Amino acid sequence: MQGDLLTSLLPLVALFAIFYFLIIRPQQKQAKAHKEMIINLKKGDKIVTNGGLMVEVVKVEDAFFVVKNSDNSEMKLAKEFVARLITE
Repeated sequence: MQGDLLTSLLPLVALFAIFYFLIIRPQQKQAKAHKEMIINLKKGDKIVTNGGLMVEVVKVEDAFFVVKNSDNSEMKLAKEFVARLITE
């Protein structure tokens, strides 16, 4: 009885381990790297927003960035909406 229970649970445990290492762990690493990138943004950095706008950081505030686009109009952008840093 004990052996049958172990052999029936072993594939389930293996499946969970595979799921964790192939999906959950990489997603956690990516989220951590994105959070660090947002923390390290400074004035002059060029970023892409979740909406696809390419803007430059003018000022860093607690929950927002003041950014300007190509026609030099400034706007506030919530930190959650930064997609990536543009490296040239």
